[in-house]
Amino acid sequence: MAIVSKDVQFTGEGVQIQWSDGRTCTFPYRYLRLQCACASCIEEMTGRKLLNVASVPSDIIAVEYIPVGKYALQFLWSDGHETGIYPFQMLQRLAEHDPAVVCS
Repeated sequence: MAIVSKDVQFTGEGVQIQWSDGRTCTFPYRYLRLQCACASCIEEMTGRKLLNVASVPSDIIAVEYIPVGKYALQFLWSDGHETGIYPFQMLQRLAEHDPAVVCS
């Protein structure tokens, strides 16, 4: 059975996701914004990053989220960006392999 999000909260530290397997992971806001893989941030054909990292404010926050089916979340960011979709599989991979994401 696939692991899905049960709850999403915005905290002082970042986006906190409670997963169906019982884990809770916190993704720092700017870190998560920089992971966006939409066509404006990543060139679709080559995978080359298009996002200018310096253009993302250090104090960026997610202001809202939209569930995308049963497989992803879409975040609305304080810098106006809103086209990225964050599949649960990608978020879980980040949580497992990147120390920037804190899970308990």
